[in-house]
Amino acid sequence: MPRDNRMSRSLHALIHLDRHVKRATSEAMAKMLGTNPVVVRRMMSGLREKGYVVSEKGHGGGWELSVKLSAITLLDVYQAMGSPALFSIGPAADPSPCLVEHAVDERLDQALNEAEALLLKRFSQITVADIADDYLHKMAKLGLEAEPHPLCSNES
Repeated sequence: MPRDNRMSRSLHALIHLDRHVKRATSEAMAKMLGTNPVVVRRMMSGLREKGYVVSEKGHGGGWELSVKLSAITLLDVYQAMGSPALFSIGPAADPSPCLVEHAVDERLDQALNEAEALLLKRFSQITVADIADDYLHKMAKLGLEAEPHPLCSNES
């Protein structure tokens, strides 16, 4: 099962919109993220529905932040994506008459529910601005200019 990277891509896009481009088309963001514009539009639509970005069609249009990164948490981005499954492991999908499987599934469910609650709580404590600051610290540590990051040069 391939890893769901929508959250990582969404965070990447939000930080670039704040720090580098202010407004970007789906095509430009697709190049930057190594995907296609349809994927970008789908990904960004959840953020737009939550009010974190706005979009404008046509010449000169594109995606733009509508709130500060400090007002957006990882939990907000996760929820804007539709709160997808956090873990790819879990109990058996089909009911079984086996009591061993019941015991296994109950413990797995309990442990995964506890882990999910802890992770979502942590997501609520981290803002996208915190991640953007991490980026700036990494750039400074390397002695590089933060605007724009040389490895993200596919932007238009």
